[in-house]
Amino acid sequence: MPGPESHYVNRTGWLRAAVLGANDGIISTASLVMGVAAAAGSRAEILTAAVAGWAAGAMSMAAGEYVSVSSQADSETADLKREQRALNERPVEEKEELAYIYEKRGLKPKLADEVASELMAKDALDAHARDELGFDERAQPKPIQAALASALAFSVGAALPTLTAFLTPQGGVAEAVPAATLVFLIALGALGAWAGGAPMLKPALRVGFWGALAMAVTAGIGAMIGRAV
Repeated sequence: MPGPESHYVNRTGWLRAAVLGANDGIISTASLVMGVAAAAGSRAEILTAAVAGWAAGAMSMAAGEYVSVSSQADSETADLKREQRALNERPVEEKEELAYIYEKRGLKPKLADEVASELMAKDALDAHARDELGFDERAQPKPIQAALASALAFSVGAALPTLTAFLTPQGGVAEAVPAATLVFLIALGALGAWAGGAPMLKPALRVGFWGALAMAVTAGIGAMIGRAV
């Protein structure tokens, strides 16, 4: 008997948050460093901007994820309450609705009715939450966990260009930071694709392209403002 094939869909939730947070941390911090460096900022100004951007970005990511996931949790809770009320008031109609869903998926009407009856006898709300509303108990919203994970991922990403700027002499920041950042971004894109079981080349190049564009735009704005001021 052949072994079961490997799937990575169960990783999509945390993988998306981790890659997004780290990618945002790398790009935003490196772009901030490039903008200040292009404006002829001193070493102290560059590092201050990097650390301040790191702290602000981590807090912003945490707050954004907490609010977003909390809103999702509130919406799902409200939907479950409405569904429970419908099950209490119209159990027959709700069973027919569930059976119809199974018919649409390919079951014969009699079998669909039997499956709906069996599942509702065990846990009616769970059956409707899964098959009617599309809720997955493995992906229940966890606001605090999402906030902490996003802040941590952003911090890890932001630390890379910050350390590069700190370890590089001031005259070389404008060259060292974008070079190192592109390496970090390409590695992150490849790592995220590998963790998700996808080909690595295209995601790595995609992340690198957008990172390079962000740094170029920020450096250009910093240079213009530096000359104007």
